[in-house]
Amino acid sequence: MNVDILMNDLTRRTPGEIEYHQAVREVLESIEELYNENPQFESAQIIERLIEPDRIFIFKVPWEDDQGKIHVNRGYRIQFNNAIGPYKGGLRFHPSVNLSILKFLGFEQIFKNSLTSLPMGGAKGGSDFDPKGKSNREIMRFCQSFMLELWNHIGPDTDVPAGDIGVGAREIGYLYGIYRKLARENTGVLTGKGLNWGGSLIRPEATGYGVVYFAQEMLALKNETFEGKKVAVSGFGNVAWGVVRKVNELGGKVVTLSGPDGYIYDPEGVSGDKIEYMLELRATNEDIVRPYTFEYQEAEFFQGKHPWDVPVDIALPCATQNELNQEDAENLVKNGCICVCEGANMPCTPEAIMVLQNNKILYSPGKASNAGGVATSGLEMAQNSMKINWSKEEVDKRLHHIMTQIHHNCVKYGTLPDGYVDYVKGANIAGFLKVANAMVDQGMY
Repeated sequence: MNVDILMNDLTRRTPGEIEYHQAVREVLESIEELYNENPQFESAQIIERLIEPDRIFIFKVPWEDDQGKIHVNRGYRIQFNNAIGPYKGGLRFHPSVNLSILKFLGFEQIFKNSLTSLPMGGAKGGSDFDPKGKSNREIMRFCQSFMLELWNHIGPDTDVPAGDIGVGAREIGYLYGIYRKLARENTGVLTGKGLNWGGSLIRPEATGYGVVYFAQEMLALKNETFEGKKVAVSGFGNVAWGVVRKVNELGGKVVTLSGPDGYIYDPEGVSGDKIEYMLELRATNEDIVRPYTFEYQEAEFFQGKHPWDVPVDIALPCATQNELNQEDAENLVKNGCICVCEGANMPCTPEAIMVLQNNKILYSPGKASNAGGVATSGLEMAQNSMKINWSKEEVDKRLHHIMTQIHHNCVKYGTLPDGYVDYVKGANIAGFLKVANAMVDQGMY
């Protein structure tokens, strides 16, 4: 395998898909040596098959607003690879959604799901629909129209979508309601369901919990803990909410949150009723954090900025892709940050990652450290299949174990001769090997 030749061919065939190309290059560079040492992968053309989705569905989604006006959005579902289990990956409703972003997310999902050790393949989907500012009935009509096209391509043993940005419990409920009518069955075809109808305890906060469990293992390599540490967090959705709760439990202090409008710095820490206020803020569907400073006047708001210039010990980017750039990474290093653990999908740019790794900062990619969400979705699938419900403690114990095992495998494959752990390399190799070997075992198709 020659990475540059493969990437030149990929960019020629998929022009303009920048995020997708970025995700593919990162994986190929990590596994190049391993791949070339195993001729069975080359003879089976594993890479050429792996970087091409199994299929892509693109469809129109017409819906009616409360004034009777018809709108048309575009819907997607990308089924990337199902060598180790049914396709699994979230649905994202956001104006930024396009084919490149969904292909990057679906490709990452292959390896993230593989790392969990659960039988789940990789997929992603969504729409450029914006739930912001829409009424519940408008969102319901959109979800029903979206599922009218999608329902025949998914199923509990075929493809199991979940939530993502813009798709929470409300949207999953509307999507499942129409699916149940169309399919005439109650199955675990969507995860992130309500607790009354098949959902799992701690699913909303699971991604955030998993991020902190993973970071806890990273810190332990340096004989460090969260106790007394200052932590910068970006975002203020479900991932950030779970992160803040768990960091507080472990004795750390979260001093930042962020949204598209900027970030807030709270020197006293986001704790107690402030954590519940995060949920109230999120429930407004406005995607802004500035009102936090109206409620808690000790906090300061920085408009249009990211929180990475705040002196902290640990940084947990939990917002969106490419939000932490080279300058941000240099600021974190200068201010004494010892650990950057991704809670979002690919929030650090390649240049930022290079700065962190060159300075031997503990750094983990999202495909490893934010796998707790999909891991708990897999646990929800298991509960649905067995027609049972596990306790909160049981789900949390299983989640913690999965994140610990992911960390173990990253260390196994990513430890360099000088003892530094390249978590990017470790995660990519561990995730790739399981999928590649399954593809070899199963033949060409």
